[in-house]
Amino acid sequence: MNKKPQIDDYLTKIAFETVGEFQLSTQWLTAGTVACALRCETEKIYTGICIDLACGLGFCAEHSAVASMLKDRETRVLEIVAVTQDNIIPPCGRCREMLLQINTENKNTLVTVQNNIAVTLCELMPFHWMESYKKT
Repeated sequence: MNKKPQIDDYLTKIAFETVGEFQLSTQWLTAGTVACALRCETEKIYTGICIDLACGLGFCAEHSAVASMLKDRETRVLEIVAVTQDNIIPPCGRCREMLLQINTENKNTLVTVQNNIAVTLCELMPFHWMESYKKT
């Protein structure tokens, strides 16, 4: 029988406390519509918010949180959650890929994808290209 992963409610609480849209230089350029909280191997928690800019220059909340983590030379993410004002959302494909590329052990990262539902990053990306690439 599969054991249900234990979701860190505190991490989700921090993400919801971090989210909140605000305007940048013009009405259609904003930040904070999505927030992310992650816990790394040393148990330190990092947060980030998205930046929505023109010309594809913005980035996801997960990228922001990971950049903060990398400043401390951390690469292993144990758990991650991203939220909008009202919902938990799974990371996009670009964010999933980033997590795997910074540390292949992040395939075991627990990703909260909905209320009370968490899966490993590997479950979200079961046939990752890096595994095949290593074999050649």
